[in-house]
Amino acid sequence: MRVHMMNAPRFDDTTSYGLLKILEDNPSLSQRDLAGHLGISLGKVNFCLKALVEKGCLKVNNFRNSDNKLAYAYLLTPHGVEERARMTATFLQYKMQEYDRLRAEIDELKSEAERQRGEI
Repeated sequence: MRVHMMNAPRFDDTTSYGLLKILEDNPSLSQRDLAGHLGISLGKVNFCLKALVEKGCLKVNNFRNSDNKLAYAYLLTPHGVEERARMTATFLQYKMQEYDRLRAEIDELKSEAERQRGEI
């Protein structure tokens, strides 16, 4: 059985979607927290956040927190909200196709198991 990944979202789209989704509700999370939530490296988070800012999806606000360190809030721009909605539709379509493929595979395995039980 061959798995088709041609319609699968690219990893960068997956990361960007995850960042936009998390930051929409939690704009003040640190890059380290974002990396932990997404299970990716801190460097990857930093790279993707910069790309999202350059694309106009995020706006960065600097502020000082109580420990006197510089902190950031990553705010979704209207373009960022649109991009997240587009990505949601893309991921939903991909996941539905993946579900259909898995369902067909499960049905095939069930039939095979039933045939093998009948041979015993």
